[in-house]
Amino acid sequence: MRKPSACGVCRARRRRCIWPATDSQSPSCEYCTLYGLHCIQKPPDGGWYHRRQLRLQVSGSIDAQLPARSSQAQIAHPVPGPSSERAATVQADVASQNATVNIESLPMALRLDLVGCYFDYIHDQFHSMFHRPSFEDDVTKNQVPGILLLAIFSLAARFSNHGHLADTAPCDRGERFRVACEAQLRVRHISVLTVQVCVLLGAYAAGQGEIEAENVYYTLAGRMACTMNLMDRTASSLVERETNIRAWWSLCMIDVWSSTAVKLPRIMPAAPHLDAAAVPMDEIPFLDLGGIDEMSPSGRTTLLESPLFTQMVKLNRVLANIIDFNKTCVAAHLAGPALDSGVQKLSLELEHWLVSLPPSMRDTPENLAWFAARGLGRMFAAVYLGYYYFSQLLYFQFLGGSADDVSSSSGGGNGRLPAHVVYAERCKDHAARLCELIYRCAATAGADVRYPMVAHVLVIASTVQIHTLLFAASERPIREARARLEHNFQIILLDLKPFWPAVDGAMSRLRAFHQTCLLRSGDGVGGSSPGSSSAFVLDQWLLRFLVEFADHMEDEPREMDPDYEALWSLSK
Repeated sequence: MRKPSACGVCRARRRRCIWPATDSQSPSCEYCTLYGLHCIQKPPDGGWYHRRQLRLQVSGSIDAQLPARSSQAQIAHPVPGPSSERAATVQADVASQNATVNIESLPMALRLDLVGCYFDYIHDQFHSMFHRPSFEDDVTKNQVPGILLLAIFSLAARFSNHGHLADTAPCDRGERFRVACEAQLRVRHISVLTVQVCVLLGAYAAGQGEIEAENVYYTLAGRMACTMNLMDRTASSLVERETNIRAWWSLCMIDVWSSTAVKLPRIMPAAPHLDAAAVPMDEIPFLDLGGIDEMSPSGRTTLLESPLFTQMVKLNRVLANIIDFNKTCVAAHLAGPALDSGVQKLSLELEHWLVSLPPSMRDTPENLAWFAARGLGRMFAAVYLGYYYFSQLLYFQFLGGSADDVSSSSGGGNGRLPAHVVYAERCKDHAARLCELIYRCAATAGADVRYPMVAHVLVIASTVQIHTLLFAASERPIREARARLEHNFQIILLDLKPFWPAVDGAMSRLRAFHQTCLLRSGDGVGGSSPGSSSAFVLDQWLLRFLVEFADHMEDEPREMDPDYEALWSLSK
């Protein structure tokens, strides 16, 4: 069998690995050199050579665990049974031991580094289930269950700069931790720990683009949480009580978009009102809690100061309403007063959320820097990425609509813009603000966002830029849209794709959207002209593109194929 010669990056993008002709001793191929990537020369994990190496390592570890005996002793007192049976027995014993055995084989510095990466780039953005200070303290004391650390490492390893992981491509580093974690998972063990592990494995599957596996793990976690009544579960400390509340609301938020992706009903019970006793506390007082705090109802109310996680929960409830409304638009072909009424109601919900925020929670560079200095910059950014993205979902269908699609609230000759024009401009404004926020985060220490949902929201914002490039009548918006589109491509392909395989799916949706735009931008279809905004009218296909992420819209992406070249050409 011929040993693979391509580097990990070129193998992942399914392209030939080309080495500089002028420098045969170069440590990097041309592609990795061009984009400043770490060029890893080794056979792929999971391949024949990798499995062979693992077998050799297992064999060596088994020999090391067997008692040392002289050759004479071995001859005089042979071990009963074949040697393969002894090896199988040792392997079974090793596998049956607590996961701490495997975890403790990793240096403590690496464990702390991975836990730090998890809290920096995953926690409070994907979900919120832990109290960082006490969790990191428990790690140093070897008090965190091994299965939980394995699940965390599977997500965090891609972001580590530790030399222990340097030989593996970032997006592949978590796989061995995921496999080890799943081998220890026992779904019959109904506990908070199992809920946490299932959420983490669901997040891993989401980052891999494995929608079905993601939904299965999230469903397991949600059902367990409901079975245990996690929200009201008896707790021994305020930290435990708060982490239970946060895990519950994390599952409620996850349920909204995870169930939508696979077109299945939601499983978490809907709460008509946010009970103040069950609202997560402010982030900074929460982080200041000790691990053994007594329960203090009086102290509970004094800690509610501009909580970031609570704002996520409130926004997510609006998202659920927007998704349901978009589904109704698809099923009932809403138009006229019915469409106008639904949009106005949801628009007021978004506006009410925004105006209710205190000044310290406004989207300003100063507030972002303030939160970032306290380790909460990425969480602050996640709140507003949600707001701008949800707003685009509501207004997106008006980008190419006509005045007939919305009831005539424009007033004719009273100087007011038609409602559909106002909504279209709001969509463009929110898309621009989302892009600018991500750019600002990248330039702010401790605020760069790298969880996989960033790729998706950037793709949706990029579709708005593509629409502007195709249909804008003046040069300034075209120039701004082109610059944003180019910047977005750089972030998606260079900053996110190396870490998350799911980014391929996001890019394929962008390609599908672009193809649809070209089909409707003229070409004699329906008598429309390339410069006419009416040539692009949102229909059921595009609503499914936004709401359901249908599988058949996600053709296998190729960075260098003609479709990608066409997308790149729009930004040049």
